[in-house]
Amino acid sequence: MPRTLSQKDIDDFRERLCDAAEHLFAERGAEGVTIRELAAAVGVSPMTPYRYFKDKDAILAAVRARAFDRHAETLEAAYADESTKTAERAGALSRAYVRFAEENPEAYKLMFDVRQPSAGDYPDLVRASARSYRTMTLQLSDEIAAGRLSGDPEEIGRMYWAALHGPLMLQMSGLLDRNSTQALIHNLLTTLDKALWGEARKGF
Repeated sequence: MPRTLSQKDIDDFRERLCDAAEHLFAERGAEGVTIRELAAAVGVSPMTPYRYFKDKDAILAAVRARAFDRHAETLEAAYADESTKTAERAGALSRAYVRFAEENPEAYKLMFDVRQPSAGDYPDLVRASARSYRTMTLQLSDEIAAGRLSGDPEEIGRMYWAALHGPLMLQMSGLLDRNSTQALIHNLLTTLDKALWGEARKGF
């Protein structure tokens, strides 16, 4: 008879399983990984994961939600850093975004390079992805409210997002080396800054 699990037991196992799943899903795609393989990766029986998750899609949703939250936490910390002057905040956010992607390539790939048709069925994934996306507009909303910038913060945020994401995905695909990626991101951000603010970016 299975023992009664404490909340800590449940949380600890879910984390272990998500750690293994993040690596396997990013390496082989969700469709190329079975529950049996996930169970083997953490040393449990094939049926054990079903005590914690309904199915593989639920595991993928949990892994992606966790990645989105980690991404948001990284950018929110950069934005809230009191040592960063307002004028330098855009650069701090961009650097934090790139740092997260480079330090967590598997998580980043699952966030943006995986199509999950059932994503809307998982409230925590919906919440986490929305939180992550809001980091793209943190500074922009402030600047628009202060009258220093005009336009739709979400649309402008998507432009900056594309300028960061595109080169990073090229790097992760082996099509750009890191130096070329950094240079391309700088040039894209500088071009956007000139168009929107009338001045070049103060560092990246």
